[in-house]
Parts: sequence; C-alpha cells; structure tokens
Amino acid sequence: VQLQASGGGLAQPGDSLRLSCVASTGNFEYYDMAWFRQLPGKEREAVAVIDATDGRTWHADSVKGRFTISRDNAKNLVNLQLDSLKFEDTAVYYCAAQWTIGTIRHKDIEYTYWGQGTLVTVSS
Repeated sequence: VQLQASGGGLAQPGDSLRLSCVASTGNFEYYDMAWFRQLPGKEREAVAVIDATDGRTWHADSVKGRFTISRDNAKNLVNLQLDSLKFEDTAVYYCAAQWTIGTIRHKDIEYTYWGQGTLVTVSS
C-alpha cells in the first residue's frame, strides 16, 4: 500500500486546512486509516483514526471539536479537516494505514503503511 498525502501549507490561527491522503490499494475499504503528527523535537502522535468496519472515528483530545477525519472508499481517500487552527498544531502530518481488526488503534507502531508527510505551519 502506498499513501500520498497532500494539503499542508501555511495558515494563520483560526484558519482551516484540509489534508488528503490517497491510497494505492484495491482493498482500501478494509484498512483502518489514521492521521498522525510530529511536532518539532517530539514523538509522533495520533491525531485521528477512522475504522474500516463501521466508520467509527477517534480524535485526540487536543483536536477534538476542531479536526474531523473522514473517508471516501470509492476514491481510496481519507481526509482530515483542520478547523480553528492553533499555533501548536504546527507539525508534519502523516497518514497511515493498517488492515482492520475492528478496533480503533492509535499507536504508531500499530500501523504498517505510511505516507510521506505534509507540513502544516500555523503562524501569524
């Protein structure tokens, strides 16, 4: 599975961005999809996960109510809508995929396939 992320860029506090990740697989609907981010000098952390089996979602407390993960299985696409951006959202954002086991997973070691990362910079 190859993942191609896009949509990062420069934003001001309060702005919105939309990240997208396209997967090259014929079985996309069986993959749990996740977005992680890595802040400078810190470990990679899960931001949002969307389950393959029933579309359940999980969002980190730090982004809950501001970020929304969604998927379009017909297009092999997972999106992350970033609203009400804050300075502390500045990071490299990665999409990740893993064959579903029916459980929400949000540890990076639980994901095998990774996109190349897209930089989000929130600055005034």
